[in-house]
Amino acid sequence: MKDTVLTDQGPKPIGPYSQAVKLNGLIFLSGQVALDPKTNEFLGGSVAEQTERVIENIRGILEAGGSYLHHAVKTTVFLKDMNDFAAMNEVYGRYFKQAPPARSTVQVARLPKDALVEIEVIAAL
Repeated sequence: MKDTVLTDQGPKPIGPYSQAVKLNGLIFLSGQVALDPKTNEFLGGSVAEQTERVIENIRGILEAGGSYLHHAVKTTVFLKDMNDFAAMNEVYGRYFKQAPPARSTVQVARLPKDALVEIEVIAAL
């Protein structure tokens, strides 16, 4: 049976989706953009600043769901501009140092709130 996660440690959903869903020993996080979890307002800023906020949101949702960043097994990074890859990757690398998860990174035409980066995660519980 699946179980959903709803926590103040991450931004509230802005549509008909869950922050995360737990099933069969895994937690699946919805894509996160740089929303302030306290106000649900988009923070904007550089891709590095947005990436940091996104990963902190991910950390909060994972921990509320009973997991941790170091349990991530797969991430998907969506970038508005692949020229931002190096700046995103520098921040990402600070959070996923040892045994980083498998990752896909793709450029997309547009993201919610006109964000520069969105990241989704699958992690073990």
